[in-house]
Amino acid sequence: MQSRLIRTDGLAQQVLEAGEGPLVLLIHGFPELSLSWRAQIEALAAAGYRAVAPDMRGYGGTDRPKGPENHTILHLVGDMVDLVRALGVDACVVVGHDWGAPVAWHCALLRPDVFTAVAGLSVPFQPRRPKGPPTAAMAAITRRAGLGDLYISRFQAPDAHEALDIDPATTLRKLFWAYDGATPAEQRSTGFLPSGVDLLDTIDDAATLPPWLEPAHFEAYVAAFAAGGFAGPLDWYRALDLNWTQTRFLQDQKILQPALFVVGENDPVRLYAGAHEAGLKDWIPGLTRSVVVPGAGHWIQQERPEVINALLLDFLAELGTLGTVL
Repeated sequence: MQSRLIRTDGLAQQVLEAGEGPLVLLIHGFPELSLSWRAQIEALAAAGYRAVAPDMRGYGGTDRPKGPENHTILHLVGDMVDLVRALGVDACVVVGHDWGAPVAWHCALLRPDVFTAVAGLSVPFQPRRPKGPPTAAMAAITRRAGLGDLYISRFQAPDAHEALDIDPATTLRKLFWAYDGATPAEQRSTGFLPSGVDLLDTIDDAATLPPWLEPAHFEAYVAAFAAGGFAGPLDWYRALDLNWTQTRFLQDQKILQPALFVVGENDPVRLYAGAHEAGLKDWIPGLTRSVVVPGAGHWIQQERPEVINALLLDFLAELGTLGTVL
């Protein structure tokens, strides 16, 4: 496994890669890095695939342009198209986790010629709302239900990243712990925040590193976010309404490629995104499997690497029988 910098159209992307063979592109989420895919890169390479995981726009060793207008879903998909081309191939399978899952789903929607199959982990495909931008509706629904603010609503504030920047080690330790499947249910984050209470203040100060996260890997996360901060990552959230405006042409469009969805049974994200799991087959007719991993939380490819590796390899093997070009 090696790391290198690849210059694509307008962006320098740091990637972690290994193996030779058909390309599998691995897209991380928040607050993560290409490092989050270390177990999958090794397993895919050993099975005869070329596995490549970039630090995404705004993260780690990849360029960090400023402002939500530079972090739209169209930018993120475009980055992945440029990366595939820079790697010297025409097509690949794309896999995304957390925020990387919506990017992967949109890669499949926007460029089916490049992304011939797609797997999403933890976050199901959510079709474009027909009735207006999402953030105002999100805030109104959660408050009307007496749930307070969803953290995504709080992240819309232009200075929301500053609280996370104060102590990146504490921020990361708390977030990894609060969304881990092994954390007691009553201490896992719900994602909903009472009025006047910040996200990190809802998580126990005694939070410890999850058992799957080795100290050396945690230190790599901390170093990356200490250097780059959380402004770029939160700009992905602050671009949600802009994404809605720019993707009108995708209204009611379905994903037609073969697809896989995997989620952890104890993933707190299911509290606010889980309703979309039931309708996945309606929007993704080629969905081959939808898997709930018992006991797993949000960081599913790190919590259950053997399970995710096996599911991905089975999915890739199935693509050959379906006639999908890898």
